[in-house]
Amino acid sequence: MAKISIPPSPTTSLPPLIRLSTYSVERIKYAFQTLRDLYFPPALLDAKFTIPQRSFQHSIHDKSVPDSGYASAEEDDEDEETTPSVSDRDSECVTELEVLQADPLERAFAIKWLTGFITRSDVWISSSLSDEDAQVRADILEEAASLLSSFTGSEGEEDVALTRTFSFPISAAKKTVYVELNDAPLSKDDHTSVGLQSWGSSILLADRMCLEPDRFSLTPRKGLRVLELGAGTGMLSIVASKIMHPSSVEIVATDYHPDVLDNLSKNVATNFPSRASITVTPLDWEHPAYNTPLDKPFDLIFAADVVYHPSHAKWIKRCVKRLLSRPGPEAESGGVFWLIIPVRTTGRHEGMSDTVDALFPRCDTIEGGSQLAIVHREEVGRQGGVGRADEGAYKLFKIGWVN
Repeated sequence: MAKISIPPSPTTSLPPLIRLSTYSVERIKYAFQTLRDLYFPPALLDAKFTIPQRSFQHSIHDKSVPDSGYASAEEDDEDEETTPSVSDRDSECVTELEVLQADPLERAFAIKWLTGFITRSDVWISSSLSDEDAQVRADILEEAASLLSSFTGSEGEEDVALTRTFSFPISAAKKTVYVELNDAPLSKDDHTSVGLQSWGSSILLADRMCLEPDRFSLTPRKGLRVLELGAGTGMLSIVASKIMHPSSVEIVATDYHPDVLDNLSKNVATNFPSRASITVTPLDWEHPAYNTPLDKPFDLIFAADVVYHPSHAKWIKRCVKRLLSRPGPEAESGGVFWLIIPVRTTGRHEGMSDTVDALFPRCDTIEGGSQLAIVHREEVGRQGGVGRADEGAYKLFKIGWVN
């Protein structure tokens, strides 16, 4: 019978991320495999065998380790009391494995290491020696994301989440905005729950909003209404509210998935424990319902990384046409829609940023009639460890009504 081996602990086996760029593909693959062997092992052996209760009192995935046969030796065997059976030794190994699996410090270290690897993966991928090697490393990054999702989404660990704290300086006010967000576990079976995580686009736009609040019209004024589409964790809504505090501004944060909306509400409560500054409400872009508080136009609409399906840009444009305030006596140019999306050159979301350019015309091409058009567009480069490795840059759009 094969011997049951105990994988090394994360604290002793995972390589330091400070030297990430020097590690080979094989070294990183080995690190991932040790984590899988430890926390997500296959069924150890055939489940039809059992272990005597006297030597084993726990189970792993409801699978038991078989009696090797030694435990059924004759009762008058003189060595039985002093020599442990193979089954006993295996049971001890399994118990040791369970102890290691249950160690909260080791598990937290593993999750932190995976998170750090994903955050710094651009350094590792950029050190590849060829395009083929770069693609292999990009595939390994996807494996890392899948493994991290397994940690946060596995049975019995539904409540595992990552709390992230951000700080953004407001240059004009000489103060700093602090935001605490809960990145809840992603659903492995439902791709629409991506809003449970904070993405690079929202972080970059939030930083710019704080550095240049006037540029983004984040100056308190009577009756100002702000909307966030695909709010996810609520980064942009929360930052907008904190920039304009203590002024009373109506901010509405929307999303589609029930789990995302629940996590969004918790993030709002965390950042504003004593006041209800943001209204959270559902909005399905494909089948929108414009009930209160979506029954009136908004002066500002923000959205970050909301285009990851060929139809999203079309649906979003239709919603913005309905929800963005049009030119009038109080606002000659009407409202503004700020949109930031990543430029992905690989993977299933490759080219999605082009759908926005295709649907929203440039302002200098408009002839007759008021239309939504791109007033300004700029490319934003990557910053430090923000964003995924497949996000080469970002497009920031200023969209408004043009005659």
